[in-house]
Amino acid sequence: MIIDFHTHIFPDKVADGAVSALAKACDIPPYADGKKQGLLDALNQAGADIAINLPVVTNPMQFDSIARFALNLNEQFDSKGILSFAGMHPEMDDVKGKMRFLRENGIKGIKLHPDYQSTFFDDEGYVEIVKEAKDNDLIVVTHAGLDGAYKGQPIKCTPDRVKNLLKRVGGYEKLVLAHLGGMALYDEVYEKLAGENIYFDTAYILCYTDKERFSKMLARHGEDKILFATDSPWQNIKTNVDVVRGFGLSKAVEDKIFYKNAQKLLGIEE
Repeated sequence: MIIDFHTHIFPDKVADGAVSALAKACDIPPYADGKKQGLLDALNQAGADIAINLPVVTNPMQFDSIARFALNLNEQFDSKGILSFAGMHPEMDDVKGKMRFLRENGIKGIKLHPDYQSTFFDDEGYVEIVKEAKDNDLIVVTHAGLDGAYKGQPIKCTPDRVKNLLKRVGGYEKLVLAHLGGMALYDEVYEKLAGENIYFDTAYILCYTDKERFSKMLARHGEDKILFATDSPWQNIKTNVDVVRGFGLSKAVEDKIFYKNAQKLLGIEE
């Protein structure tokens, strides 16, 4: 079994424009079209079973439409396919009510993106969101480290800011830092965050790392806290599966990274 813990799709009517704009902003080519069927096809080609869709709320007013899109996707999920999280924004009102709504409607988590939301990760808005997620037992996935569309600007989710937020919320074991803890911040992540009781996903980084570096991070952070992820449509799922299999890990460790850690975090029966 394989669970891709970090993917992105959009409603069909806006997908072409959204993917095109993001590809231009980040100067990276897409490997899928950003639509539901395109992601399902990519999963099938990779021999993967489940993709977690992580929508980003770039405007506080988008909460309702994105939540509806997520709920619609989840109504069609039946042990395989696409399972969607929702999104939150640090400038939203009634964070408590929105989190309760998500929990009561079966949404398992939320996505945050400090760069696209123009907010540093230890800002009061994110502290409130993570506290409410903790109270409602919701997973929090955040972009961490550099974002290609914001080169030259201050990085809004650094290891120091993650540590500061965790201190303010009293820790949260259901926090997932994308891009192996921080895109382009490998050494800092290794020194300051590896081994903490949080998760790292492998979105986008697998084709840009090597066995030695990955194994070093795995050894320090722990095989129970790494989640296979690709950032589809910005990476090819099958290629990323092959990269992990090429690291020469034991079957037991591969299984944890590919799906067992995700199953445990999501509360999905094996």
